[in-house]
Amino acid sequence: MKSFKKINLKTNMLYFFVFLLFFQGCQAQDKKNEKDIEEIQKNASGYIDKVSYSGNVDFKLAAKIATPGVVNIKSTFKTKMQQYENEDQNDFYDLPDYFKDFFKNDPYFKQFKFEPNYDSEPVIGGASGVILTPDGYIVTNNHVVKDADDIDVTLYNGKSYKAKIIGTDPQTDLALIKIDEKNLSFIAFGDSDNIEVGEWVVAVGNPFNLASTVTAGIVSAKTRNLNILRDQGAIESFIQTDAVMNPGNSGGALVTLDGKLIGINTAIATPTGVYAGYAFAIPVDIVKKVTNDLMNFGSVSRGFLGISIRDMDSKIAKEINIDRANGVYVDSVAANGAAKEAGVKAKDVIISIDNIETTTSAKLQEIVLRKRPGDKVKITLIRNGNEKKELIATLKKQEAIPKSIKPESAELLKDLGVELVPISKEDQKKYKVENGLKVTKLYNGKLKKNTNIKEGFVITAVNSKAVSSVNSFIEAVKTKRGGIMLEGKYAGDPTLYYYAFGM
Repeated sequence: MKSFKKINLKTNMLYFFVFLLFFQGCQAQDKKNEKDIEEIQKNASGYIDKVSYSGNVDFKLAAKIATPGVVNIKSTFKTKMQQYENEDQNDFYDLPDYFKDFFKNDPYFKQFKFEPNYDSEPVIGGASGVILTPDGYIVTNNHVVKDADDIDVTLYNGKSYKAKIIGTDPQTDLALIKIDEKNLSFIAFGDSDNIEVGEWVVAVGNPFNLASTVTAGIVSAKTRNLNILRDQGAIESFIQTDAVMNPGNSGGALVTLDGKLIGINTAIATPTGVYAGYAFAIPVDIVKKVTNDLMNFGSVSRGFLGISIRDMDSKIAKEINIDRANGVYVDSVAANGAAKEAGVKAKDVIISIDNIETTTSAKLQEIVLRKRPGDKVKITLIRNGNEKKELIATLKKQEAIPKSIKPESAELLKDLGVELVPISKEDQKKYKVENGLKVTKLYNGKLKKNTNIKEGFVITAVNSKAVSSVNSFIEAVKTKRGGIMLEGKYAGDPTLYYYAFGM
């Protein structure tokens, strides 16, 4: 189904592929009386309220505090072939053939399930998790436990337990599981908002089944959006670090030098399948919100602004005559959304939410993610070049995938790696088109791999057939096997662009 051009591995290593550190996982619910994990932490025996840290670079304290709070997770998948029948379950399978061949005959890598196992034995994979409360609530990645038939948790002291899934959140790749035990060591929450680029951090996990491994590095960047999560509406705002991580680190802890949790390790960027200098963690401020919702309700309740956004750049700044090249540019505003009701308009530049600076779209999404429907947020924006405004928006419930889109159609969009919305009347004027679908998000899929299409592109036709709804787009693609030609325009550019790819 896929074809790739051969690239000389010795001379061209510029292609970095991001993939989850393990494979995808399941969903369940176990509703509780509402409580707060952070309060449980603070009230628990042994809570570390103040830690004496001299400012010297010494990793011993962080390792001593964090290591007992990280567990080894073994997930068993009895339906073994399911992992390989659906290629987008693991980004490893989207690597070019020459990378797959590089590992194919290596028994060391086969034990970590990079290659399909066709025998009768179940698939067992190793990963990590972080204890959040002394009574056994543990956070890990959704891709670690999704679809698992059995989950075993081993503590730092060697004791093992069966775990049950409380809930999962594919949009952030987080899951909450629980074991039946008390008086457990746990890791106290830190503050990922205030962590700074260049600050030392420590990663704890179980790479390659090497239990309780500690590595160190610095925060290399914040609010990274890698487009690797495939669930519709996925939210990415990763902390990037150069602390060494490998398959098996998924779900492990990223902590400060005083042992406070600032992230859950999730992915690495690499041309080989093992560490190459880039690792990514979900910020703890997202973890707090998601795990509390999962513990109390079994699912995550999200606030929704109802805007289509992208990062500012110099080109946009010049077009709208604004003296800054960072911030979040509003492409369009949903008719019945919270932002529209608050007075947000297309071409506004949002510079902060609740006084937290939003230099990127990922940061804005991260802040809003922490809120629930009905919460009010203060939006600070710039309009018409220099006019600064402060607006109050009451968040609404996040919109679901339209029911009119059948499951098989949703799968086709996932295969393409695209999210689409019909254009608004404002878009019709801005793009100078009468019909079309706007590309609001691209993630790993056929479009991203085989074309140079960008977010914000409006698709007006598929193989010369006009499209105006998601369903019409799906029908046009489904009825044509082989070559697909997309036609459309970018905002402010009269040129017609064509993108071709194969099905």
